[in-house]
Amino acid sequence: MSLKFRKIDAVIIVILLIIAGLVLFRTGYVNDPRKPDTPEIHFVQDDSNKILRVGYVSTEVYWKDIYIEGEYDPSGLGEKVVEGNEITHCEGTIIIKFKPTQDILGSWTFTPKEELPEGVFSSKDRVVTPADEGDHYNKLLVNREWWYYTAVFSKNCELPGWTVIVSFNHMSRNDLFWSKPDLLFVTLMSPDGEKYGGVVERERPVLGDYSILKKPALQITSSEEGFRVEFEKSYVQGLSPSWHIHIGGDDIDINHQIEMDLQFFAPSSPLWTYGFRPIENSKSNIASYVFLSCEVEGEVKIDGLSYNVKGIGHHEHTWTSVLITKGLIHGWDWCQISLENGWNIYYSKYYLLPQISATKESEINSLSTILITSDNGNKITNLENINVNIIKSDKIFLLLYIPIETQVSAVPSNTQIILKSYNIKLDINIKTENTIDPDWKTLTGVGMKIGRSTVSGNIIWNDEDGDHDVEIDGIGTIWNMRH
Repeated sequence: MSLKFRKIDAVIIVILLIIAGLVLFRTGYVNDPRKPDTPEIHFVQDDSNKILRVGYVSTEVYWKDIYIEGEYDPSGLGEKVVEGNEITHCEGTIIIKFKPTQDILGSWTFTPKEELPEGVFSSKDRVVTPADEGDHYNKLLVNREWWYYTAVFSKNCELPGWTVIVSFNHMSRNDLFWSKPDLLFVTLMSPDGEKYGGVVERERPVLGDYSILKKPALQITSSEEGFRVEFEKSYVQGLSPSWHIHIGGDDIDINHQIEMDLQFFAPSSPLWTYGFRPIENSKSNIASYVFLSCEVEGEVKIDGLSYNVKGIGHHEHTWTSVLITKGLIHGWDWCQISLENGWNIYYSKYYLLPQISATKESEINSLSTILITSDNGNKITNLENINVNIIKSDKIFLLLYIPIETQVSAVPSNTQIILKSYNIKLDINIKTENTIDPDWKTLTGVGMKIGRSTVSGNIIWNDEDGDHDVEIDGIGTIWNMRH
């Protein structure tokens, strides 16, 4: 029996094939040949810093073909989508689609950023001039001055969680170090105990800058265009809000070859922490200002191996009077902290009484400072009523103890009426983790711990949005001194 197809049969088969094709196409089993394939793009969410970072892209893609829904800042994106691109200042829910196919690449929700109540400062409290950044130790009543830079390197660089401290110091001749008062401090500390750097000490000629035969190791030039502090082969130069630091020379670390080039940029105005003139703090004989939340990036070389780094840091410039003698300052604690949630804390304290106990509560806090910023230094919360409790110390020399664990609590003072209304309180525990420990065995002894610390605790307050309790988890640079 032979089968013959009629025209109507062929038409029916064609119609059925078309219908089947449409069904398969509509249900996604057959791709539209007119549309490109959807690329595979992986994004990494950094909730604390409000960033979506490109971690992987499968093929060549242009940002013009990417649709981003939500509140964000695209200013850092280039023409092509490449690994490392960052979508910044993300708020709420971000949805990303591939425009040609309308396929959703992903959806991410960022937790709302909590805002601390701001401290009250006058306009002059946050103004630094080129004259402030230059030298002051040539004044008759000033004999100490230092330029101090610190940073905590971020997780997504080649030295994650490492810390760096650099300080150029012009000390008094009758100070802690006697014949070698020109100092350069450099420390580079890892989370797992690696440590590099040290203290470079140099004698200063009797006539100082006026000596014909020999110049001091620490040299400074300054003008309206900027300043430059040199210590042999190392230097810092610039003018706010940007400074470049170069560290080099054989004496930075006697066991390793260390070289660094770091660029600091301050995204916000500084704050004067000390200064005793109604106007022009630069003319004060005792003064200090800090730039918080500096953006830091550059290169670190260790024994010939190069590492690209970036992170968050701070810069402090301080000078003091000849009237403040060795006997008036018995120690200090400095700690600059970078938190997991993107906040930054600055803590400092000068001790006016001998600290001869391994654990000792501080009852005099007139020379203590706590500054907290949740937005890279634009808004700063300062808490003036500070209590310090030394939990644990290392014995360095005879009756000389250096703290290795400190509990710090702070609330507004009675004069901070607005801040006090928020019932704000900070509690942090600072643990010294990886440091260099220089000491000078003079009659009473001088000891330091300089390097890396870890910080935990919380900060609470209440406002119109209710009660807030923010966990503090961070890495800090630390500098403790006692004599």
